[in-house]
Amino acid sequence: MGEAYEVLRRAVLTMELLPGQALSERGLESLAGASRTPVRAALVRLAHEGLTVRDGRGWRVAPLDLDEVRAVVEHREVVECGAVALAVERATPAGLDAVQVLAESAADDADTGLRDGAQFHVALARLSCNDFLADAVEGALTRLARTRWLEVRSGASREQARSEHLEILAAVRAGDADRAVELVREHARGTRDRLLAHLEADRLGLRSRGVDVVGSGPVG
Repeated sequence: MGEAYEVLRRAVLTMELLPGQALSERGLESLAGASRTPVRAALVRLAHEGLTVRDGRGWRVAPLDLDEVRAVVEHREVVECGAVALAVERATPAGLDAVQVLAESAADDADTGLRDGAQFHVALARLSCNDFLADAVEGALTRLARTRWLEVRSGASREQARSEHLEILAAVRAGDADRAVELVREHARGTRDRLLAHLEADRLGLRSRGVDVVGSGPVG
């Protein structure tokens, strides 16, 4: 099931399987290189990540929901700001060094950028020594995986994220909780604003290519 999950997840993230596209377990066997049972298990797992939804007896790729993106980013911001404030108080030198390694890694492609970015934010949250906060950050990033993949496609975006990660970690190392919280807030909001502005501006273009985009309202 793991291999089928990875193949289908990448197909959804890269929009090989378009938002809103109807799916069938039998129809995905060839793409996934697996039989119906592991395909079904993969679809269920993707549903927990907000990437697929049940549609009668079949399945559908979840639409790009701008309202959900805003709501999840707000949730992430509140939780991650709380986590980083505690991390300033509780982080150990060894823990900080481990997160430094993650922050300094340079991703060569979108898949690696998505993985490394998530690992950095979750590891940073775990420095709070509060697993509930860290798990909440991880859950939010999972729900945002598809839109985050759009953000990390370009080398410039990945380098910007890396630079901001290093700046956040430097503030934590310096024991400056106010600065660390502000940097986390700016990082989350900057990512949100760039993504939503792009999706709003290209909504008609995306729909003309068969991409299902829902939700409305101001970006900020």
